[in-house]
Amino acid sequence: MRLSALLLLAVIGAHAATFSVTIAGLGGAPEYETQFEKWAAALDQELRGNGPAMQVVTLSGPSATRARMEQALSGVAAQARSDDAFALFLIGHGSFDGTDYKLNLPGPDVTAAELASWLNRISARRQLVVNMTSCSGASLAALARKDRIVITATKSGNEKNATVFARYWVDALRDPAADTDKNGEVSALEAFRYAERKTAAYFESEKLLATEHPMLTDTGSANASRDPKLENGQGVLASAFPLIRPQASEVGNVAPEKQKLFAKKEDLEARIDRLKYQKAAMAPDDYKQQLTALLLELARTQAEIDR
Repeated sequence: MRLSALLLLAVIGAHAATFSVTIAGLGGAPEYETQFEKWAAALDQELRGNGPAMQVVTLSGPSATRARMEQALSGVAAQARSDDAFALFLIGHGSFDGTDYKLNLPGPDVTAAELASWLNRISARRQLVVNMTSCSGASLAALARKDRIVITATKSGNEKNATVFARYWVDALRDPAADTDKNGEVSALEAFRYAERKTAAYFESEKLLATEHPMLTDTGSANASRDPKLENGQGVLASAFPLIRPQASEVGNVAPEKQKLFAKKEDLEARIDRLKYQKAAMAPDDYKQQLTALLLELARTQAEIDR
């Protein structure tokens, strides 16, 4: 029964359209504004690489308002059919007051309950929501629904630090290593496992207490798992939701030099994060100089990866 469901999903997914909306909210500081917009732009680029069947909307910076977000989701609701797929990616800062989760946007914020009401208007049976913001675990209860995969960067609303999960989620769509079953696609489950593993490794390598613990549920229950697998009933829908379909030649011909570039990129990003932790104890000019140098080197490295 489980295998038949997966095969059916695969057949449907091969012919239906996929709609995606990416929202990068307020950064609160210049370095976060730049980071969030960069991640959103990179995600946009990778998703558009799936071809004309992928319809992509990305809102970041001043354009990522509540009104524009609702408009984008209403547009999907008007177009998507039941056999289509839909994915929503949220990048930025979230907040939790003990009752409501809110996505921080320019102007009025959006609560998880409001977001769920917009998503419930979309008739696409296969849905994916990836909330990569701080406090995102607090949105699970409102967003979880039958036939919807929900992934959060944190396990609860009490993990309030800026997250790094979004970085590794984007990397999962670029790094052939994320395609663990080597079928030429990266599924939502493969991307989650890649990003969860990289997030944990980041905190270990930096000798920092982990302030985020990614979670996944695709059973309709808010009881998400950090380790989705058949034994706990999580991950079946996520394994059948393709995010990216890289060309076979690209997957098979990854040179060792490219792997070195990925490693260099991770090191630079870790150094940038470490610098941000040290910001309060540094002279402003020194911080700006070091951050600028690291960002430039990161941009050059990313350009080499994208060649």
